[in-house]
Amino acid sequence: MAELEMISADQLDEYAERRDCLLIDLRDRWEYDAGHIKNAVNMPYDDLLAHVCLPKNRLLVLYCDRGSLSMVQGKKLAAEGYRVVTVVGGMHAYRGKYLVK
Repeated sequence: MAELEMISADQLDEYAERRDCLLIDLRDRWEYDAGHIKNAVNMPYDDLLAHVCLPKNRLLVLYCDRGSLSMVQGKKLAAEGYRVVTVVGGMHAYRGKYLVK
């Protein structure tokens, strides 16, 4: 079973710049449309596990509003063998340079 790693919102820019990462926004579509991290894909919390085509060769970087939902989904995905990172504090804590409004 893969480990679940947690990063701070301040560290998120480093991961956003990496080609081996897939940023996944777990919030509802209207929240994503109001502001998200550049290049992130929107897969709402309830839909994420239905996406069986998630790449296992990339690091999945999950974030939500405050970090609790991404942690729950991150644990599930890690148990399935995915490499997963979650953002503590989520979008609420993010103040980086890749915010798209």
